[in-house]
Amino acid sequence: MNKNINLIIGSGVLGAYLASELLRKREEVIVSTRSIKKIMKNYHYLKIQKKVKFVKLDINKKIEIKKTIKEFTPNKIFYFAGQSSLSKSPRKKKETFLSHLNGTKNFLHVIKEENLKIKFFKANSGYIFSPQKGLIDLNCKFSSNNNPYIKAQQRTFKLIKKFRKFGLNLFNLVFMQIESPLRPKEFFIKKVCLGAKYKKKIAVGNIDTYRDYSWVTEIVKAIILTSELNAKDFIISAGKKVSGKEILSLSYKLNKLDYKKYFSVKEKFYRKSEDKFLIGSSKNSLYLKKNFNFEFKIFGNRLINKMYKFL
Repeated sequence: MNKNINLIIGSGVLGAYLASELLRKREEVIVSTRSIKKIMKNYHYLKIQKKVKFVKLDINKKIEIKKTIKEFTPNKIFYFAGQSSLSKSPRKKKETFLSHLNGTKNFLHVIKEENLKIKFFKANSGYIFSPQKGLIDLNCKFSSNNNPYIKAQQRTFKLIKKFRKFGLNLFNLVFMQIESPLRPKEFFIKKVCLGAKYKKKIAVGNIDTYRDYSWVTEIVKAIILTSELNAKDFIISAGKKVSGKEILSLSYKLNKLDYKKYFSVKEKFYRKSEDKFLIGSSKNSLYLKKNFNFEFKIFGNRLINKMYKFL
């Protein structure tokens, strides 16, 4: 039986955890990166750097994409590249559109022109949608927010749907908030847990918003299960809400501290046109339960406990 070959585009956190889970299933993993010389810290942290094949690839050059696909003949391609900061994207508008839209477009053209049967997965953020009564599902309208990160992914989402009509195996994978120990320290839950663990005072933005946080190891398991299905669009998240205030309280309570004494609210951390509720509908993951008897178990208090213990 031939071993499945997976090509992961981008060396970020989600791709690293996906690589780890695929390797555990004894599948082959190739990871593309812009610079083969840089230290793959995410892969070192997960102790899989010697088990993964790293290749240099410029996603803006179709000839390099075609050469890489021909060399490794992957069964699945996970496009997890792209400028990943909502707040930084206005300053990095060109990079944001090139990394999300142009790179994806190049892969789709190569797959179509070469008539390849590869399954192709593009990661997208739940921020591309405007919630209905606080909930996100695939029937929601696109957000009217003009942030480049959101606009680039909306256009990419549409592009995947357009090319799927040619009979290609293309998937849009939409995620809400994904947490892991490898998250940058300025991201909210990690920032709060670090403050709680080391008894530090922290500055935060709006703590009266509710978000849907999932733990990365469960997300990648769900991705792999979803990848066995027919090509379509999927929203993958725990579908549970927790507020910024609850995260503060739960985190500092782990160190027997009163969170009210350890935080201040700063306007600079507020996001413009921010929805109070941005939660994936629980209906989004019913297919995982039905097809694979899979349910998310790490969210809310349990997720915060895991982050705190990992730091």
